[in-house]
Amino acid sequence: MAPPLLLSLAGCASEKAAPTTQFDFGPLGPPASQVAQAPLAAIVVTDATGSPAFENERMVYRLDYADPLQARTYANSRWTANPLLLVTQRLKSRLAQAGVKVLSATDTATTVPILRIEIDDFSHTFASTSASEGRLVLRASLFNGHALADQRTFTRATPAPSADAAGGARALAASTDGAAADIVAWLAGFDNRKR
Repeated sequence: MAPPLLLSLAGCASEKAAPTTQFDFGPLGPPASQVAQAPLAAIVVTDATGSPAFENERMVYRLDYADPLQARTYANSRWTANPLLLVTQRLKSRLAQAGVKVLSATDTATTVPILRIEIDDFSHTFASTSASEGRLVLRASLFNGHALADQRTFTRATPAPSADAAGGARALAASTDGAAADIVAWLAGFDNRKR
């Protein structure tokens, strides 16, 4: 007969861990707003940068009503890719949808503008136990060659439909689409000022 300790360890090993649910931003869908013409003919979009907290697939949430300085992560919910990559890809898709040729840094000459994105916040934020939002704060910098042409900070906060990881994912997807629409409009205004 096996000792009780070995039986106990065998029981722990046989228990299944809770399944992990993975989220992304879903299908592209129609743009939030139409632009009369492509904001730029072509642009290089570099990979977004940000806090090391956004360099993995964990889903971050904050309880602003309890301790806004503590970043927490959902135990059994993950993004399909890290948020820096998800935001980069969504922004590229939205720019292409607006008629812009999106290039990589290795594909182009120095005459094509470069867009750099830095993410300051990407979290499911709770104002109370029942009210939460998907909050995205990013800084967009537009360069012509090595010269900074313009820079702007974009903030989007979309109410979450539920107080869980699924609600946070939906809200953050909507905030990302909203910020992408803001960036498309900003680039269109910038391009028109230069004409």
